[in-house]
Amino acid sequence: MPGLDELRRVIRRIETARASRPAADPVERVVDGELLDTGQGQVVVVRREYPLAHRHGGGPLGDVRDAPLPLLAQVARVDGPIGDPEGLLFLDTETTGLAGGTGTYAFLVGAAFVEGARVVVNQYFMRDFDDEPALLAALEPLLTRATAVVTFNGAGFDLPLLETRFVLARRRWPATLPHLDLLRPARRVWTGWLSDCRLSTLENAVLGLAREDDVPGAFIPLIYFDYLRSRRAAPLRRVFEHNRADVLTLVALVGWFGRALAAAADLRPEEMAGLGRLWEPVDLERGLACYRAALAGGLPEPVARWARLRLAWWEKRAARWEAARCLWEAARTHEVFDPRPWEELAKYHEHRARDLAAARAVVEDALGLARAAGAAGRVLDAFAYRLDRLKRKSGGPRDPTIGASRQSRDAPLARVAPGPRQGPPTAPRSERRGEA
Repeated sequence: MPGLDELRRVIRRIETARASRPAADPVERVVDGELLDTGQGQVVVVRREYPLAHRHGGGPLGDVRDAPLPLLAQVARVDGPIGDPEGLLFLDTETTGLAGGTGTYAFLVGAAFVEGARVVVNQYFMRDFDDEPALLAALEPLLTRATAVVTFNGAGFDLPLLETRFVLARRRWPATLPHLDLLRPARRVWTGWLSDCRLSTLENAVLGLAREDDVPGAFIPLIYFDYLRSRRAAPLRRVFEHNRADVLTLVALVGWFGRALAAAADLRPEEMAGLGRLWEPVDLERGLACYRAALAGGLPEPVARWARLRLAWWEKRAARWEAARCLWEAARTHEVFDPRPWEELAKYHEHRARDLAAARAVVEDALGLARAAGAAGRVLDAFAYRLDRLKRKSGGPRDPTIGASRQSRDAPLARVAPGPRQGPPTAPRSERRGEA
């Protein structure tokens, strides 16, 4: 058997023959950042500055300075005033999951301010869960400085998550800070003609920005957990780039809304119709003017049919009957049968124009189209009942095949626009696909 000295020599030969692996570069070096000592520990900070002339998509970042922020706050239903653009804190988080709750951490927080002639983006990253006190301590002065927070779907995720982390750390969260969540106005403008209202969709379709080699958001928690296990920081570069682009998109979208609210001349018809929805709750006449301009600009179907019905509802409410009639006439020519304009035209001819023959012709045509389209039974029953009533009102005999039960008489039409107490018609559910 080999002696102890010989075994030691063999071990030394093996150890010297194996090349030692170089230590992995620290994350702050990989992402071109630095360590910040907050008094509660250290956190990685990456700082980037962009001139206001920098274009993130179609418009320069500097458009945020000219945005009518009080007006944007009004149409976006923000609780509290928004004034100085330099007081806006643009915020986006990358987290360990989407479920929320006390087990979810925000490991990377991107925060941007407008400072003079530049937009400054700071990103705060915790290298391990033990760094969370340092990350929260770094965010605290930003929240204290801000006069309002700007996010995208922050009301549903980012801010509740950060508030949870602050509360668990026994730190005060600024609950009264005004919050502009851009998802809300985005849904009002783009729901119905974009496939969804995700931030990436708006970047491409609205800002004209296509990210190259972007990491999908669903992979980001996996990349972070892999970093915690292996300490390989190289994949985190793309996570930082993704987060930084999200923050810049928030700045660019505020600029877009500002341009649209100040001067809507360059908008596409679909965007003009969406802008009408944005204006409608705060300035009805401006909202209706946007609908008219969108229709005049060649608004495509099916958004055009929705816009006509919505505009007609308001014209009817204002007793502008001829304008409403023209809109109903146009809406009923859509290739997909919709009973709403037919019903409104029948009521118009019967009760306003006092032309029973015209009302009867409208209902007869509607009933034939409804049958050909395979409409629901209650739609057919409602039109059949109305036709029978018009015949009797004209002096004709009652149709014995028409059920006289109150349930049959009062059954609402499928996809009928709500009455005055419910508000104007919304887009059909099949056309309302804009979710974040």
